[in-house]
Amino acid sequence: MEPVVIHTGNSAVLPRVNVDTDQIIPKQFLKRVERTGFGQYLFFDWRFLADGSDNPDFELNQPQAEGASVLIADHNFGSGSSREHAPWALQDYGFRVIIAPSFADIFYGNCFKNGILPIRLEEEKVYKLMENGKDNVYEVTVDLPNQTIKDDSGLEETFEIDSYYKEMLINGWDEISITLRYEDKIDEYEKQMKV
Repeated sequence: MEPVVIHTGNSAVLPRVNVDTDQIIPKQFLKRVERTGFGQYLFFDWRFLADGSDNPDFELNQPQAEGASVLIADHNFGSGSSREHAPWALQDYGFRVIIAPSFADIFYGNCFKNGILPIRLEEEKVYKLMENGKDNVYEVTVDLPNQTIKDDSGLEETFEIDSYYKEMLINGWDEISITLRYEDKIDEYEKQMKV
């Protein structure tokens, strides 16, 4: 998994509450068995019109959101079913950081397990970031070791994060990588159990 330490990127603003995993990656695209290739289907029903062309009204189709790697979202992002395909689609599309006032719990955990940093930030701070990025190219820098979000205008916000998840992302570890750190002890235990 690619580490997240200090990430600077353009932002996309999605001011919608209760964005569920069925909107993030619609069910008809869940037939793939790989973790890649889902980005093309991200927010499919919102991004595209019935004829397959881009929906000019959708937030991620706006010029200022092009190439965004930071998503600024609203309350309860990632609600609905617990499909892990949702963070796969977000990551495959290019998002490394998601900032929102709140997340659905399972989605929140799945982000960390898949190399995405979900940041819970107070509502008024999220709305300030949204305001800054809604009509303009808006680049932010997220510093995970120092737990800060900064922009070029002097804005600086701090955020809280569980130390376990922080260490996972900084080191690029998934749960298998963490388990393999104890491979010698696991081997030793298995040898003792054979006796």
